[in-house]
Amino acid sequence: MSDPRDYKLDIPGVKPPADASTTGPRPYLRVRFACCTAYQRIYRSADGTSYQGRCPKCGKPVKFVVGSGGTDSRDFIVY
Repeated sequence: MSDPRDYKLDIPGVKPPADASTTGPRPYLRVRFACCTAYQRIYRSADGTSYQGRCPKCGKPVKFVVGSGGTDSRDFIVY
């Protein structure tokens, strides 16, 4: 996306936001909540240690921890 302004603001100690095209897509899990038969994408946390989300209908919380010895699966059902 081009910037039509003829100036750039430079603030010491503040980094500009990363361009989405350089960082790539954000990893997510596909989760089916059996409680309400609803699907939800749950994105990885900024620190990369977990995936946290809630059922979009009833709000049931779920957390998946990232660690060694885990699974390569991207699809889960929460009962």
